[in-house]
Amino acid sequence: MKYNLLDITFLFPVRLDSIVRLENLRLSIQHIKRNFTTNIIIYEVSEYNNGFIEKLLGKDISYYFIEDRDPVFYRTKYINRMVELVNTPYLAIWDADVIVPVSQIIDSVEKLRANEVEMIYPYDGHFYDTSDAVRELYIKTQNIKTLASNAGKMNLPYGSNMLGGAFMVNKKAYVNSGRENERYYGWGPEDGERFHRWKNLGFKVVHSFGNLYHLSHPRGINSSFRSSEQARFTRHEVLITQQSSKEELLKSIEGFN
Repeated sequence: MKYNLLDITFLFPVRLDSIVRLENLRLSIQHIKRNFTTNIIIYEVSEYNNGFIEKLLGKDISYYFIEDRDPVFYRTKYINRMVELVNTPYLAIWDADVIVPVSQIIDSVEKLRANEVEMIYPYDGHFYDTSDAVRELYIKTQNIKTLASNAGKMNLPYGSNMLGGAFMVNKKAYVNSGRENERYYGWGPEDGERFHRWKNLGFKVVHSFGNLYHLSHPRGINSSFRSSEQARFTRHEVLITQQSSKEELLKSIEGFN
């Protein structure tokens, strides 16, 4: 029996850089479709449309293709464009490689609906990278218990207080917060900037319970800093946000997109 999530839209911004990423996207979306009646939007950004995603995932998702010859995935910009397509009161921004247990998604949705929170991470901060071996085992079983039972064999690449991978928000609050900060071009710590911005603006932001499982994949230009200069700049942006008052942030978000 599927849980009704028709008041939520899942957003998947995607730039496929390997067959593994395509497999991971299929696994992540199948997990959601198997357990929920909901809305899913995929925004594929690439040099050309090879048609793979549409053929693999079917017609019960909303698929958009954007031609972009820049090898750097401008993720923040494209998420902001995706939000303009959403007409549900809540949205979930999901990486292409994550699996979140059903009970944690339901807990997060219920807290949003009850206005207990305005942003929630559907896990407790433990972002487990599966490893190639456990990922392959999950592909064979398609059972999330496979991931839970093998968590002890996985790594926590970002410690135990991760702020990315997946989050769910009240759409109105998200728009009022400035959405994504487009000063972040390419991979970087925009998840930390977003979290501190929301906290300093006075929004209610919490983690749910349980683990998030990240299906391993090869790491290229869009999975790491491109230069030490970029790393310094983006980390400095987080620090500025962290130290800003509500008034300063409200003035800042008027211009950063």
